[in-house]
Formats: sequence, C-alpha cells, structure tokens
Amino acid sequence: MRSGARAAIAGALFAAMIGTAGCGGGQDDASGGKNGANAGGDNNSLKNAKTGPPSAAEVRTTAKEFLAAWSSGSAAKAAALTDDTGAATTALTGYRKKAHVDKVVLKPGKPSGRTVPFSVNARISYGGRQVPLAYASSLTVTRDTGSGKAVVDWKPSVVHPRLRAGDTLRTGEADAPPIKAVDRDGAELRAEDHPTLKTVLAGLRERYGKKAGGTAGVETWIARAKGSKSPDETLKVLSKGTPGTLRTTIDAGLQRTAERAVSKRAKASVVAVKPSTGEILAVANSPANGFNAALQGSYAPGSTMKVITSATLIDKGLAAYGKAHPCPKYSSYGGWKFQNDDKFEIKGGTFEQSFARSCNTAFISQAAKLKDDDLTKEARDVFGIGLNWQTGVPSFDGAVPVQSAASKAASLIGQGGVRMNPLNMASVSATASTGVFRQPYLVAPSLDDRTLAKASRTMKPGTREQLRKLMHLTATSGTAAEAMSGMSGDFGAKTGSAEVDGQKQPNGWFTAYRGDLAAAGVVPEGGHGGDTAGPIVASVLRAG
Repeated sequence: MRSGARAAIAGALFAAMIGTAGCGGGQDDASGGKNGANAGGDNNSLKNAKTGPPSAAEVRTTAKEFLAAWSSGSAAKAAALTDDTGAATTALTGYRKKAHVDKVVLKPGKPSGRTVPFSVNARISYGGRQVPLAYASSLTVTRDTGSGKAVVDWKPSVVHPRLRAGDTLRTGEADAPPIKAVDRDGAELRAEDHPTLKTVLAGLRERYGKKAGGTAGVETWIARAKGSKSPDETLKVLSKGTPGTLRTTIDAGLQRTAERAVSKRAKASVVAVKPSTGEILAVANSPANGFNAALQGSYAPGSTMKVITSATLIDKGLAAYGKAHPCPKYSSYGGWKFQNDDKFEIKGGTFEQSFARSCNTAFISQAAKLKDDDLTKEARDVFGIGLNWQTGVPSFDGAVPVQSAASKAASLIGQGGVRMNPLNMASVSATASTGVFRQPYLVAPSLDDRTLAKASRTMKPGTREQLRKLMHLTATSGTAAEAMSGMSGDFGAKTGSAEVDGQKQPNGWFTAYRGDLAAAGVVPEGGHGGDTAGPIVASVLRAG
C-alpha cells in the first residue's frame, strides 16, 4: 500500500543544464548480476583492455555522456554506459513510464575522485498536470573488467538518492489516502512538528489510510521493494487527497520531551510505554530522518538483558534477593573466559549487589545449571520477546535464540545472538514492574480487529517482587543511580553496555520504569549506558 511523508524532496535548481527534454531514469531494479558494458570482444581486445581506476578525464567524460544520454531520453544509450545494462535500462525506462517524467535536465558538479554529483531538474506530467521535481544525486565511475572501458557503477540511487534495490519510483493515485494522526488527547501529530515521527506516520498511513476514511490524492512516490519493512515515501504531491483522522496512543507532550532528549546525541533512540495497557506514548530517534531504530533496530542489549536473565535464575531457584552469590573477576564457560568491567569482583557478595553493579560473572557462573532453551523460554513465555507483535507499524519484536556453549553464556549478559531495540527493552521494564506482558501498540486493535501478542504465562509473584527490588536498588545505589537521582515514588532501572566488534565504544543502554511509565533507550557507540542512555530515559520518566 502507499504511504509516506508529505514533504517533497527538494534540490537546488541550476541555470546551466545538459539537455532540455526527454525521459529520465527510473529505478526498477532488474534482477541478475552486473553484466558489464560492451563486455564482449576477442582475446586480443581483452589483452589490450585498460586496467586500474579510471582517470580524471575518463570520469568527467563518462559522467557527461551518461547524463546527456539520460537527459535526451535514450535509456538504451545511457544504460550502455553503465556496468549493468539490464537493470539500468529497466530503471531509466521506468522513470518515464511509471514516474511519468517527460522532461529531465541534468548538470554535473565537480568530481570528487571517481564520484560525480549532479543536479536533477525534472518535470512530471500526469492527468493534465505538470509539476517540477528537483533534487540532487551522484554517480560513480568504475572500470569495466571485460572491456576496460570507463562506465557508470550502476545503483538505483543514481536515479534518486533515496532509492534502494527493488524500489520503484511511481506517479499516480495514492494507494493510501493521507491521514490526520492525532495523539491520545486529540492533538494533531505532524511530521513538521515531530520529525522523529516521520517514519511512524508513514507506516500508519500505509496501514490505516483507507480505514481512517480519507480519499487519495495524486502523488509521486518511492514504492519500496516487496518485503521491505520501510514504508513507501512521498516525494511530490500533485493533488492533495482528503485526510481521515487516526487516533494514536502517543502523548504529544512526552513525545516532545523524548525528541529533545535524543537530539543531544548524534545517534540515539528512546521509547516510552504505559505498563498497565501497553500503549506506546513516545518514539524518538536521532537523527530524526534516519532509520527508525527505536522500533526496528536490532542490537545486542548488553546488561539490560540481566532483567530477563535474573527472572530466569529466580524462577529456577538459582538466585534470590538477599542470598549469597559469587561475583569473581573471571568466569569461564564453553571455552570462553568472561570478565567484569575493569575486572572487579565482589567478595562475599549477594545477588542484589551483583545485579546493581552489573557483575557479568555472577550470571555466567550459572550457565552450566541452565538448559540451552531456558533463557529463550523465559523471554518468550513471560516477557513476550520474539512473539508476533502487532503494534500498528513495522517493528522488530526482539530475539533470544536457543544457543549453547559459550554463546549461551554470552546471551545471559545480553551478547551472543540476543537482539533488542528500545521498544523491546521498554516493554521488558514494563513487564518487570507489573508482572504481566502487555504487547506495546500505537493504534487500538479494535480499529482493524488485529490480535495482540500474548505471553503464555504471567510472572511468578515472588519473581516480580524480587525483580522490582533489584531494579530499585540499581536505581538508588547501583549503576543507574546517577541518572535516576532525585527520582521519587515507585521506580527501578538497569544499565547496559554492549560490546560490538569494530566499535571503539560499546552501545550504551538504559531501561527503567517509574509508576505507570516505562522507557528504554540506546546510544550506539555511546559508552556506558548509565552515562549516555541514562539521562535520556530519566528525562522521559520525569516528564511522565
């Protein structure tokens, strides 16, 4: 179905242009590998073929010829100047037939190595309307391995920078009418006011545009590839439709707080939910126009996973609040040697001390006493992780796969194959605070009669009581204490730092609850969760 943000993608207009009329390139990505341009020839020609990177002169000439052919409307000629003539022909032909571009004027910019930026000043003609579409893109020149000629390295993004493999640029009546999304109190939620909700609003429109009662307009949009979790994206509105009103669970005030909190970081995400109902109250990402990591991200959650692991150990009688529990400097399992941050140890410590200080070895030491699927079952059957969540928009619902040996041990501390996002971890805190998993959602299930995911069992009362005490201790005198300082009432928290290969700093995590509000956040490559994600989550909880 159609969806997408309203804002047109704008690019600068340029006075001097190559060509004045013709069709432009589309973006329908043809299947098959890159076949090379003019790759045929006899053995002698192959022996004499040029090798190595194209020269600066070749880069300029190839870019100029390709853009001139595209501008003139010769899809075949332009495609022949690429290293994938099939895909390029399909895309450039589709630009005219599916996007209804009847004129395109292109101007190359100053090359940077093998990459040449260029401006696009196009005209869309549809249903008697003619509207401009201006944007900027770029191409890269490479050496064809068969012919040795300099050719354009074909990618869908050549046609438009926001196109990915399998995407299609189209013009026509929108599949989904526009929506007027409102928060839980009826205040309108606009992408202009809440830029971090742009992806969410697009997803809501795609699913609920027709159900909200609006009428479709005419648009130029990017139709995402089949199976993509990203919603379609509107580039140009030719004629406005009539929006239908869609009520969401978002709290506009809390949403603004969440947006301000993540904006202080180059990369950060946070989600807030209402534990008693599962309603999603706020979703925010930085950068605002980037990937919706808050709902669709897939990260190792680090020590925030110890909330679920602790529930598992308590249920199995392997740990308890107030009881002695080892926290050595090192603990080995499955051939791996695990250690604590700065190799600390707690001599004669208790389980709550190990949880509050986030002692890794206290959890690793229990791996041998657990079955390979114990953690997976606890995560799924009690916390709802990995079930088919029906939030109302695309979301990743967490993963705690069955693992063995060292990977099983790593999973206990949120590494290995465990993957979460802020939505999942906010739900984990919500479940810990109430003892019942309530699937998070953005739109009431009654609107489309969808069935929300349900965990197969509620948390044991004794386990819930101990988890709440563990998280409260962590929030008052453990690794989460600084971020949660001054907090009053019923609250608890857990920090996390997830090591990722190739990163200098771990991903910082923080999950917490206060009364009937739970939130979680992640700062990729941020370092310790208490210092990075902690202040973001705490600010949301204080505003709730």
